[in-house]
Amino acid sequence: MQVLVIGAGVVGLAVARAAAKNGHDVIVAEAENAIGTGVSSRNSEVIHAGMYYPTGSLRARHSVQGRRMLYAFCESHGVPHRKCGKLIVATSEAETAKVEQIAAQGRINDVEDLTMLTAAEARALEPQLSCTAALLSPQTGIVDVHSYMLALVGDIEDAGGAIAFNTPVTGAVRKDGQWLVAFGGDDAGEVAFDAVINCGGLSAQMIARTMPDYPSDRVPKRVLAKGNYFTYAGKPAFSHLIYPTPVNGGLGVHVTLDLAGRMRFGPDVEWIEEEYYPVDPRRADSFYERIRTYWPALKDNALAPDYSGIRPKLTGPGEPAADFLIDTPDRHGLPHLVQMFGIESPGLTSSLSLAETVVKAIE
Repeated sequence: MQVLVIGAGVVGLAVARAAAKNGHDVIVAEAENAIGTGVSSRNSEVIHAGMYYPTGSLRARHSVQGRRMLYAFCESHGVPHRKCGKLIVATSEAETAKVEQIAAQGRINDVEDLTMLTAAEARALEPQLSCTAALLSPQTGIVDVHSYMLALVGDIEDAGGAIAFNTPVTGAVRKDGQWLVAFGGDDAGEVAFDAVINCGGLSAQMIARTMPDYPSDRVPKRVLAKGNYFTYAGKPAFSHLIYPTPVNGGLGVHVTLDLAGRMRFGPDVEWIEEEYYPVDPRRADSFYERIRTYWPALKDNALAPDYSGIRPKLTGPGEPAADFLIDTPDRHGLPHLVQMFGIESPGLTSSLSLAETVVKAIE
């Protein structure tokens, strides 16, 4: 089949790789001039273990399977990564109960090696940590996302696929048993494909609405949750990732490390109406307050605005977190079309597993 994948982020590239390796002729249409310029380049670069997500959810299944696949891919392709582990920390008895619930959910989700630690055991691992208890997840890690995406591109090209940059999709209709897709930009015009997979990230809903055959009532609302990050200039205080108990809309302001060992904090949750990336320095006030619950030694003026990302959510403040939404032909009735909505965290971790599922859906 001739397959069009819309979007050259992590998920789009993983899907294109899976389709190309299955023998399909694959083109990736990317509106920007480079890979991974959206959600994929603005995250924590964390490989999640999979303990947070509800039983039987797509996020639970694909994060656990995808994490195993991602570690194997990184090993085989020389992608820089480190299985540094993380601690989910409680700073009160009420939070201890929440962390114990996360541990129980992780075991249901088949997450390996989870261990509840006392405060003393946690401090033995991280002497600067303040907590009442913590959950140790040795399977959590970090990855160089850009190197991962470049490795995916290499596999796509080795299998005969290609990426068309500066090529936004402006519409797609069913005609003569195929999808007739209209493009703007450098390759403006129309091209027929056997299958179309929408991995548009923040633009997925807009792209879906350009397809008149796809029912408009199946396009979910788009909710933007901006996550701001602050960098820390001093010597790293921790060797593990440190996560507080989750908050509405995210996993809380946590300690992330890059592969050079530098430490940063984030993301928080800022509900916004339009895409907007500058980081407001005033948000540091809430960062200091939250971080000092588990790292009291954080000094004043130690944080500086870094970068931000936007989560393409399907639910807003006060609403239960939505699962990934993967609308496949057996659900919507249109041949060889897959729409992917709300692929936020753990989308990076889940990417290779999601790709297998999506390619099976078009086949």
